[in-house]
Amino acid sequence: MTQFLSLNETELKQQNAYWTAREISQQPESWCNTAAIIETHRAEINAFLAPILALKELQIVLTGAGTSAYVGEVLAPHLTAKTDLNVRAVSTTDIVSNPHGFLQKSTPTLLISYARSGNSPESVAAVDIAEQVVEKCYHLVITCNDNGELAKRAAAKKNSFSVLMPKETLDESFAMTSSFTSMLLSTLCIFTPDVNQLAQVATQTEQLLETQLEEIKGFAQTDIERLVFLGAGSLLGYAKEAALKCLELTNGDLISYFETPLGFRHGPKTIINDKTAVLLMASSDFYSSLYDTDLFNELLNDQQCLAVKKLALNTELVELDDVWQGLYYIVYCQIFAFYKSMSLGLTPDNPCPTGEVNRVVKGVTIYPLTSR
Repeated sequence: MTQFLSLNETELKQQNAYWTAREISQQPESWCNTAAIIETHRAEINAFLAPILALKELQIVLTGAGTSAYVGEVLAPHLTAKTDLNVRAVSTTDIVSNPHGFLQKSTPTLLISYARSGNSPESVAAVDIAEQVVEKCYHLVITCNDNGELAKRAAAKKNSFSVLMPKETLDESFAMTSSFTSMLLSTLCIFTPDVNQLAQVATQTEQLLETQLEEIKGFAQTDIERLVFLGAGSLLGYAKEAALKCLELTNGDLISYFETPLGFRHGPKTIINDKTAVLLMASSDFYSSLYDTDLFNELLNDQQCLAVKKLALNTELVELDDVWQGLYYIVYCQIFAFYKSMSLGLTPDNPCPTGEVNRVVKGVTIYPLTSR
């Protein structure tokens, strides 16, 4: 019988956990499928992007809401370090509520929109508002849904291009898992492709799914009430997404928080008590790792936490940039959140059945952009 995360299909469906487990487990394969899609359409993507990237003073804004916003937060530090592009991450919720704080009329802008469904009110509104505010505005839509509003609009406009993720990444579960990592990876394959790093992280993530499930499950079943994720640079975006996954899948029963290792000492460290666990996402950058090690040792010496863990990868074969090894880290965190949800007696596919939060956000009023 088919199993995902060490549970058989029947058990998972009975506990309303099937889709979450399946979508977490499929990620290494989906990453390879995503890379193949980008390679198939590379000529078209390059033809669209080349004249835009050549524009003087171009800014690239990576945008989305919730988990989709964290795609941009992961990517922006990496793209800044590895390219000559002017890249920033701004959530659609910020663009919609305060557009003039992030968009300038005379600054050519490429808005890269990330969206699982492409139907969230802010996702659609951010595109419309950018068109209103910016004189030279272009759109690259990266989405998992070819029937979503963003994909449909991109197909109808010359200044827009849509890249569709593998069909299995249109997550059925409430929580975004494979949609998050595939949209992120697609951007890496467009702007900074690296087949060796992709192969290495996919292989090690497969090994994680094969050999570490019981360890993660045991960790999730401990008496944790507060969980802190730490990471610097691109890993801060991953830490934000990890904290959100735990909050979502436990329906808020597990309080989760994120920070940088250096920033954690400046007040946030007061979250620590004997029910707090800390997960440090270790950087592969030598300089950044010095600060990781200092804080990790400090937390161990304090002996105030329930647990302190450092996530790290075996990089003997291929040295992985943080943005790539973070894919492994986030799968670890997704698995933890899944098992924690199960241990609390919740239903991971729909952890909030009363409907206060939904798979596609509801109840948002979009107001016309006016000067008053």
